[in-house]
Amino acid sequence: MNVFEAMHTRRSIRKFDPDKPVSETDLEKILAAAMTAPSAGNAQPWHFVVVTDAALRDELSRIHPYVGMLRQAPIGIVVCAELALEKYPGYWVQDLAAAVQNLLLAARGLGLGTVWTGVAPILERMDAVRRILGLPGGVEAHAIVPLGWPAQEFTHKDRFKADRVHKNGW
Repeated sequence: MNVFEAMHTRRSIRKFDPDKPVSETDLEKILAAAMTAPSAGNAQPWHFVVVTDAALRDELSRIHPYVGMLRQAPIGIVVCAELALEKYPGYWVQDLAAAVQNLLLAARGLGLGTVWTGVAPILERMDAVRRILGLPGGVEAHAIVPLGWPAQEFTHKDRFKADRVHKNGW
C-alpha cells in the first residue's frame, strides 16, 4: 500500500477481532515507524508502553469515555513523553503527535486498525494512566492507541476542502 492510500483510507477503528493476534514483527515495524517521526531538536522524547494484559487494558478503558474499544483490541499502545529528553520544553506534545500519526499510518499500511484516543492534556486521565502503569516522575502520558485486526471496513473519504486553503495570507 502506498503512503497516499494509507493516509486516505486510515480511519478510527473501534471494532477489533479479539481472536486474531498482532505479530511481534508487525508490532516492531509499527513502533519503529513511530520512532522515525520528527521531533523538536531531534529530541525523540517518546516511550511506548505496550499493553497486552487484558486486565490492564480493561482498567485503562475505564479512565476515558472514548477508549472502551481497548477491551476488544489485543494491544493498547500508551504513548508517553520523558520530559527530561526535551531540548525545547513544551514541544513534547507536538513530538508525540507526530509519532502517533506515524504509528497510525504504519498500522494501516499493514492492514491493522487503530484509533487515537487522547490522554493529555486532561490531568485526571494522565494521572490515572500514571497510576495504572506505574509511570515514573517526569514521564507524561499523551495518548492510548488500541491496535488490532479490524472488525469493520476501511473506506476512502475525500476530506479536501479548498475553502480551507489560503495562499500568501488569509
